[in-house]
Amino acid sequence: MRTENQSSVSEFLLLGLPIRPEQQGMYYALFLGMYLTTVLGNLLIILLIRLDSRLHTPMYFFLSHLALTDISFSSVTVPKMLVNMQTSHKSIPFAGCISQMYFFIFFTDLDSFLITSMAYDRYVAICHPLHYTTIMREELCTLLVAVSWILSCASSLSHTLLLSRLSFCAANTIPHFFCDLAALLKLACSDIFLNELVMFTVGVVVITLPFVCILVSYGYIGTTILRVPSTKGIRKALSTCGSHLSVVCLYYGAIFGQYLFPTFSNFLDKDIIVAIMYTVVTPMLNPFIYSLRNRDMKAALGKLFSRATFFSQ
Repeated sequence: MRTENQSSVSEFLLLGLPIRPEQQGMYYALFLGMYLTTVLGNLLIILLIRLDSRLHTPMYFFLSHLALTDISFSSVTVPKMLVNMQTSHKSIPFAGCISQMYFFIFFTDLDSFLITSMAYDRYVAICHPLHYTTIMREELCTLLVAVSWILSCASSLSHTLLLSRLSFCAANTIPHFFCDLAALLKLACSDIFLNELVMFTVGVVVITLPFVCILVSYGYIGTTILRVPSTKGIRKALSTCGSHLSVVCLYYGAIFGQYLFPTFSNFLDKDIIVAIMYTVVTPMLNPFIYSLRNRDMKAALGKLFSRATFFSQ
């Protein structure tokens, strides 16, 4: 029996955030507040979409799935980070680390595909408004979400299976607050060429290609607006696409370079700051972006508060 593929590491040690011990309490309260805001804010988005019939449209169908993904995305890493900040025992079992990495990649990729689906929805709404209901049928929306789940599962499963074939000998310290794939590969004591090749290839498929599709969609949207340049048309386009564009900028601005070119990331603190941006900050901001910049969401929120006030009297 070959022992080179057998890992001698039963657990990993997460170093967490590079903060001083006296600052632990302040950062714990900050990140706990941000996590609770993320969960409650995105749950509110889902509730509003479910309760208000005016929000039963393709755009909000995708948004409800994005909100659920954001809750899951943050829940993969933040609770463990908060626990580690309050205890001296910062280890995570080998199986737990691999599971965390799997779900982290899964929800990262799912976010990317859902944002791309929303960009296509905005493209159809502005460039082909007369055929919108015909093109964006319920069957197509369901198919886009299902394909997003399947591709995300395939992507994360490929990384997980390739990682499971590696050997981890003695080093088990991860200089991060979660089990990041790039950090795990650095600890492996066997050849990781195939893992890096797949990481780059899959990164192109799940990050670069969706990003290009988004750019193409907004290129067509911009061309359509410029054909009939009017203040009303521009205002309508901004109200329709402004929230989505903000989410795109937040998401891809934080994640684009780190996972396509992990070997270029030589500054640990920078990597952790970027990771906090897309695991904590972005999921928290998404509900505010869609509720504050969207007229329909604000109307649904006002209606919900009015109903709650009525029943409380």
